[in-house]
Amino acid sequence: MLQGRKESDGSRRTLSIIFFTVFVDMLGFGILIPVIPQVLANPASPFYIFPPGGDVGYGYIILGFLIAAYPLAQFMAAPILGQLSDKHGRRRLLALSLAGTAISYVIFAFAIVTRNIPLMFAARILDGVTGGNISIAQAAIADVTAPKDRAKSFGLIGTAFGLGFILGPFIGGELSNPAILPWFDAATPFFFAAVLAALNTASVLLWMPETLVHRKAIDIRVGQALRNVGKAFSLKSTRTLFLTIFLFTAGFTFFTTFFGVYLIHQFGFTQSMIGEFFAFVGIWVAFTQSVLIRKVASRYSMHTILRASLFGVGIMLAAFLLPNIWWELLFIVPFFAFFNGLAQANSIGLVSASALPSEQGQMLGLSASVQALAQSIPPILSGYLAASITPEAPVAVASVIVIVSAVVFWMSCKPCPPKSEPLPPLAARGMEPFIEE
Repeated sequence: MLQGRKESDGSRRTLSIIFFTVFVDMLGFGILIPVIPQVLANPASPFYIFPPGGDVGYGYIILGFLIAAYPLAQFMAAPILGQLSDKHGRRRLLALSLAGTAISYVIFAFAIVTRNIPLMFAARILDGVTGGNISIAQAAIADVTAPKDRAKSFGLIGTAFGLGFILGPFIGGELSNPAILPWFDAATPFFFAAVLAALNTASVLLWMPETLVHRKAIDIRVGQALRNVGKAFSLKSTRTLFLTIFLFTAGFTFFTTFFGVYLIHQFGFTQSMIGEFFAFVGIWVAFTQSVLIRKVASRYSMHTILRASLFGVGIMLAAFLLPNIWWELLFIVPFFAFFNGLAQANSIGLVSASALPSEQGQMLGLSASVQALAQSIPPILSGYLAASITPEAPVAVASVIVIVSAVVFWMSCKPCPPKSEPLPPLAARGMEPFIEE
């Protein structure tokens, strides 16, 4: 009885620290949202680093490449970190990853102060190389959570995402606003995020118990990322799920990359206004993840929820292009947050449910690789689309690709057959949530 209580306390402590880890990750991402478009894509901003009178399209292209630098680096590093966490444990690798994040924020802040674009790229690459902490965090949650409860537990990550979206863009917008304090500038939010990441590193080292019980002897090979993506798409039982995640993530990245630029171009948003808008989005995302996901998950299967939510996200992305007045966007946000929260939590939940406990790190590492690859290409394409067509173009492309992901999942997957029917190997272990038709 005492041992069970002790394990429960350890699980709660682990989930709390993972929550803080994901929150800090999203805080750093959220801080970028209102600030970087002002630095690279808004000639009217005091933070704009290019000479006046130049072609703003050049800034769009640089912005696209800068945003792509992080997922490209993460794509190469995430599978290695996932395997290392299966070999050496979650705690040690999570702390290393967070320390890298803290250092990268400091470098990025100095890059803004010195208007040094190559240093900006160096900071984002460093954060990407050490930024596999989401997949490690997901594996740690899977370590301490029963398969049937994982969608709800991954909803905890969604809540942290939501809070990061609430506070990250808001902090980015307000801490970069010299009207609040004269010494606030575009670098201030990143120094703040560095302090939080350092505190998070300390919390992992001091208070997080190791969650991995069965460690695996693995030969770590550099350059495994492309092989892992090939492996993800070669697994018959999960390749459609990975294809769905790839398309959904790619489409969603088209949206996140240039939606801030769209707000600047269409409605003249400042960094504070962008931050406040995304804070409003974050409030609804957090509400969805912390309240609605649990209610929906208790009534429907992950497979059924993902089918419906993918279509919902695609439709809501298209709806963001309809308003002519900025405040009309606010009516779309709750529906967007609801569908997006369901899609994010249940896609990862399906991946986790498809792996044995000893394979969680590798399977979620595969998922992280697929997502990182999907996040790498759209920012670059978005920059060229915005420069050659209009800043609205990436948002329109986002809607189309997400709807395609919904069609792929709808047509290629079906719920598990009854136990009396022949099942794939993973399903025979009781872990497979769906199979291909």
